[in-house]
Amino acid sequence: MTDEPDHDLEAQDVRARVLDAAVKLIGEGGVAALTTRAVASAASVQAPTLYRLFGEKRGLLNAVAEHALAAFVAQKTAVEPHPDPVQDLSDAWDSYVAFGLASPAVFAIINELGMPASTSPAALAGIAILRERVLRIARAGRLAMPVERAVALIHAAGVGTVATLLALPLNERDGQLSSTARDAVLTAILAEPATRADDTGIAPLAVALCSRLGKTDNLTPGERLLLAELLDRLSSSA
Repeated sequence: MTDEPDHDLEAQDVRARVLDAAVKLIGEGGVAALTTRAVASAASVQAPTLYRLFGEKRGLLNAVAEHALAAFVAQKTAVEPHPDPVQDLSDAWDSYVAFGLASPAVFAIINELGMPASTSPAALAGIAILRERVLRIARAGRLAMPVERAVALIHAAGVGTVATLLALPLNERDGQLSSTARDAVLTAILAEPATRADDTGIAPLAVALCSRLGKTDNLTPGERLLLAELLDRLSSSA
């Protein structure tokens, strides 16, 4: 017999308690409020426990951001996609901006203080959800550029929009900035709906076909790679 499972559960409980306390402190006083003494007191633990679980303050900051971001991503995952993939992406933009504005300290940890996105499961999951939304648009023949370029553009514009708004006092923020940026991004990535079959440009068709390559078993890996390269070139011709 071993007590290790009980110890693991206890450690998980302590970790969750510390993160909940840290999120509350940051929400009330920003990153500056996240001192070892304040967190330890709020979570009813000793300071050495914090160092054992998270290492230096940077580790705790990253864990807090991951905790908050994971909750946001889980919320997004639970939402039923809108039947219209373009509206679905528009709603996701609004949701992301609202999250960033409501969680300025968490947003700062993720995007300004250098939380490594490549090691954040929640950040990677968030990008995967965004990519799937863009793929839905591509499969509908509505995407005017390669999927990865569209994902990068949306992500960069969304982060920039939140950062710009957070840099301003609340009473000086432009209430139309987010919707204007969102509409500009959608205009950039979307192909105009064709009124006739022969009106459709080649780029949206190439993007749509490329997004469906993984669904066919009729090509060898080499053929799929070559076709993907050709389609990527055609999808960049817009």
